[in-house]
Amino acid sequence: MNKQANIAGLLQRFGWAIVPLLTIWAVQVVNVLSFYSLNTWFGLVPRRVAGLDGIIFMPLLHTSFAHTIANTGPLFVFSLLLVLTARDKILGLTATIVVLGGSAVWIFGAPAIHVGASGLIFGYFGYLVSRGFVDRRPLSVLVSIGVAIAYGAMVLGVLPSQPGISWESHLFGALVGLGYAVRSG
Repeated sequence: MNKQANIAGLLQRFGWAIVPLLTIWAVQVVNVLSFYSLNTWFGLVPRRVAGLDGIIFMPLLHTSFAHTIANTGPLFVFSLLLVLTARDKILGLTATIVVLGGSAVWIFGAPAIHVGASGLIFGYFGYLVSRGFVDRRPLSVLVSIGVAIAYGAMVLGVLPSQPGISWESHLFGALVGLGYAVRSG
């Protein structure tokens, strides 16, 4: 019985890292089958009432399999780090990044359809990097340093550099993640 409880606890814990990815991939398959019409229907369109629902749906939608693959690795790694080091904060952090970061893109973003999980990824990045400096616990500091070393080049993604890339999602996601770390201490 103890072994079953441990396995169930482990599956529940890692579900926070796996279920979002499975959802993104399931939505990607439906999106491909619908010739990417989900992006048009549910993508975030700045300053348009019809684009408001994109605040919630944007992280689930992608423009191609390559886009989905590019987001899968960092989203899994950061989700796993959060599950292992800040499980009690992951739901609030995720909701805050999606809602506040998405709202900022809706208010300030370039006129286009914004889709992708990169705003959430940058939010997790901002949180993980800054958390060690805020709470100063050894594990948090180690994770902050590790994420900064392994993914530090992501910082360049908050600058407008490539057409078709929502740098606004990156910037606002990172700022919200950083703010969440400071606020939650």
